Amino acid sequence: MSKPILSKNFGKKNAHSLGVYIQDGGYEALKKALTEMKPEQIIQEVDKSGLKGRGGAGFPVGKKWSFIPKEATKPKYLVINADEGEPGTYKDRPIMECDPHAVVEGAVITCFAVGIHWAGIYVRGEYVKSIERLEGAINEAYAKGYLGKNILGMGFDLDMVVHRGAGAYICGEETGLLESFEGKKGQPRMKPPFPAIVGLFQGPTVINNVESIAAIPHIVKNGGEWFNGLGAPGIGGGVKLFPVSGHVKKPGVYELPMGTPLREIIYKHAGGIRGDKKLKAVIPGGASAPVLKPEEIDVPMEYASLAKIGSMMGSGAVIVMDEDTDLVKTLRVLMCFYAHESCGKCTPCREGTGWMAKIIKRIEKGEGESADLDTIVSIANGIRGRTLCPLGDAAIGPALSFVTKFRQEFEDYIKVGAG
Repeated sequence: MSKPILSKNFGKKNAHSLGVYIQDGGYEALKKALTEMKPEQIIQEVDKSGLKGRGGAGFPVGKKWSFIPKEATKPKYLVINADEGEPGTYKDRPIMECDPHAVVEGAVITCFAVGIHWAGIYVRGEYVKSIERLEGAINEAYAKGYLGKNILGMGFDLDMVVHRGAGAYICGEETGLLESFEGKKGQPRMKPPFPAIVGLFQGPTVINNVESIAAIPHIVKNGGEWFNGLGAPGIGGGVKLFPVSGHVKKPGVYELPMGTPLREIIYKHAGGIRGDKKLKAVIPGGASAPVLKPEEIDVPMEYASLAKIGSMMGSGAVIVMDEDTDLVKTLRVLMCFYAHESCGKCTPCREGTGWMAKIIKRIEKGEGESADLDTIVSIANGIRGRTLCPLGDAAIGPALSFVTKFRQEFEDYIKVGAG
């Protein structure tokens, strides 16, 4: 990939301002969309782009838009999910802080394509700077006629607000987010009906991730086939932001073609393992993705390839662990996180995550038994597919993979305690 696209404004002075954004071609895609394209043409270009939801689910964005009823009796809404709460994930924050107008422009184009006149950005409450930058960009857009009534004189109206979340991981799940947006307790809804039919304030609702929305202006400006061609050969799907953390020499956010091999991300772009130590384990897609062993990292970072080896793409957040990492302690941290963040609505998740956390704590203290590991597997299988939202399944990803792939390390803790 020759030039950065989604990250082109990262690190650029005053890139968050409207003036700098326009100097670099900002809002040209919006002008093209409103003056040269029909709504259905925009959706077709997004379909051609191969863009899949960057929040973790990986559902085709264009198809998601097409589910919204064209002749709805209730108002339609766009909700942008900026509740970036997955451990290891920090790709949306630099977009909001360094390039907030890309989010605004992408949102306006999205709303024009789907026939929406109200958009909200649900931002993680701890992201104070992101909230300030987004609100600043929205105010600038209103002042210049990119938001509000009769945008660019083309007869299209759109209002946009920023909604601050209250620090709950569950609100990253789309229906929990909607509940919170409406002022209720953040808990998932029963599905169906899906948000495309009954969403925010009971109206048809599009919910997209920040990175997904920020890609829209580039797709409209340059074409869907162009964006799709930026992905790895035979894979497509454009470019993706990969946040890399843990025991690497150069942690950070890397914009790379979808399908870039995991080994290349770790050893070429992130500089390899810190201190030139050996690699022990990698979580490829945020904390909920099943862990991979060193011999499994020759895999393209894209949805189907990771699913084939029993893991998942998730948010694309790569967490690297070197040979000195204590995986029992690591799993304890992850299980305590999921137990704490479970909203408690579904019994398997509420009871199962807490139970697994207690078992791992007991093993770490040297009070475990060999049967405990089989109990964790049994609990995880009891949670699988039995909850309203993916948090339960997210918790069992690390639980099952750590215990099965690195069982000996857990057994060693148990032996020391028993000895």
